[in-house]
Formats: sequence, structure tokens, C-alpha cells
Amino acid sequence: QVQLVESGGGSVEAGGSLRLSCAASGYNFRGVCMGWFRQAPGKERERVGSIDSYGGTRYADSVKGRFSISQDSAENTLYLQMNSLRPEDTAVYYCAADRRRRIFQSTCKFDDNYWGRGTQVTVSS
Repeated sequence: QVQLVESGGGSVEAGGSLRLSCAASGYNFRGVCMGWFRQAPGKERERVGSIDSYGGTRYADSVKGRFSISQDSAENTLYLQMNSLRPEDTAVYYCAADRRRRIFQSTCKFDDNYWGRGTQVTVSS
């Protein structure tokens, strides 16, 4: 059974940092697209960033230069380092992994995913 478990959320002041983790069990994500998404109250879920089969990362314009995705294949864990946080970054953050386990992907589609349950990030001004 595949499980993605996010952790590391919390409340911080604007300008602060948090590091989110996504631990995967029952799923080896080596070479597979994984990503971080977020959903703020009253808004649709949006992609924050992703890491492709080759380790390439892409980010939403709103977080470029502030957020960074990395992974530890040995630990089967995905990370999201968030710096210079802003109140508009407040949301529930979700980890996603390609359910089809497609490899050799330089563009991540995220059209069929496993999802974690999310972790709340609250940034106060």
C-alpha cells in the first residue's frame, strides 16, 4: 500500500523558513515525477513545484527563488525548503507522486497521482 506522509508544517512569521518533508512508503520514487502542491482556503489546488525523472526541478513563478525541492532517494523522502515566506504562502501543502510510475519524464504531468494528506503552513504578517 502506497503512503505519502507530509510533515514539517507550522506557523511562522513573514520572512521565516520551513522545511516540509514527504516520506513515501510502498513506493520507490527513483526516476519518477514527484511534486508539491498547495491549496489555500477558497482557492483551487495549485502546483508549487516538481522534480522530474532526471532530477530537474521547476517552480511556480510565485515561489521561484524562495522555494527549493530536493529528494533523498535512499530515504525515499521528498523535501520542500521554503524561505522568505509570505502570508500568501499560507495553505495546506500536499505531496504528489505519479501513480503510473512513468520514468524518463522531463515534463511532469501529474494527471494521475498518489496524494498525501497534507500539512498546514500558516504565515503571519
